[in-house]
Amino acid sequence: MRRHVRIAITGAAGSIANSLLFKIAAGEMMGKDQPVILQLIDLPDAMEALRGIAMELEDCAYPLLHTITLHDNVENGFKNTHYALLIGARPRGPGMERRDLLEVNAEIFSRQGKALNDFANRDVKVLVVGNPANTNALIASRNAPDLSPSQFTALTRLDHNRTRGILANHTGASPKDIQRVVIWGNHSTTQYPDLHHAHILGEPAMRQIDTGWYRDQFIPTIQTRGGEIIKARGASSAASAAQAITDHMRDWVLGTEPGDIVSMSIVSDGSYGITKGIIYSFPVRCDYGRYQIVQGLTINDFSQQRMTDTEQELLDEKAMVEHLLPEETAASHEGLSICLRSGVTLYADGTGPDSGSKYLTTNRVM
Repeated sequence: MRRHVRIAITGAAGSIANSLLFKIAAGEMMGKDQPVILQLIDLPDAMEALRGIAMELEDCAYPLLHTITLHDNVENGFKNTHYALLIGARPRGPGMERRDLLEVNAEIFSRQGKALNDFANRDVKVLVVGNPANTNALIASRNAPDLSPSQFTALTRLDHNRTRGILANHTGASPKDIQRVVIWGNHSTTQYPDLHHAHILGEPAMRQIDTGWYRDQFIPTIQTRGGEIIKARGASSAASAAQAITDHMRDWVLGTEPGDIVSMSIVSDGSYGITKGIIYSFPVRCDYGRYQIVQGLTINDFSQQRMTDTEQELLDEKAMVEHLLPEETAASHEGLSICLRSGVTLYADGTGPDSGSKYLTTNRVM
């Protein structure tokens, strides 16, 4: 069996984590041969509830669950962690404007970024789930000057999975037979679920659906699905969010399926004309623990407008918290671009021996 890895989870006493932790312990995220240490973090008044979840995990007798630790602060909870899942965030309260929500969460994610910078493993992979996830991820990454911006991502895999599941239901296909869907932009009601590159049973998806239905019904359904779930069950998505977190991290760590595309919110390098330095959802492929933006997709006028709309929302959010983003990390975010011999951007840290000492390198994703 392999050496254990450390996974830190904030908001660990919450409903998403209550589904997620059991998936991780069962090996669904990191693989069936990967032991894990769970470093569970929540507020001080949630420690007793967190202890109850730890008891349940213990009672499951998972062979891959090496250790559980409980923490009421991120500084202790992030120590030496290899993976950080930032689920906890301040929800929007009555009468709270979006700017207010962004500023309150900026304080939370600034602290978390600094703690990751100071205490996490140098190769830590970070996934931000707490909303507004894209801008929260930007705040955290900008407050971690010693980590690469490429180590920070935000969750749009839930939207990606929703797109596949709802399209499967509409067309009668199995979700496993639907590939190459793309979510562009922000995890919000401006996101753009793009089917122009998707395939159903190996054939172009747009040839198998009505364009009017796609534009007038399907896109708004994906954009507002989270709100509809809250109306129906009185609480936000939990089990589906846990599944999306599992899928996002599994693909990032173990690689995507050959030929397929997944959606990840990552720091923009300017691909597809998107402003550099914001965290925007792109089509990617993963291998070797890294991700690469899929280049060369044809963007029609309809798609371009929607990609621009969601980009503008992210720029507006960034402007609201600009005064909380350290200037010293601006250049690293706006200049992030590492190219392979293929000329296609691959996000990486460039760590390891210098190029003069290399004999063999196999790190191409595409």
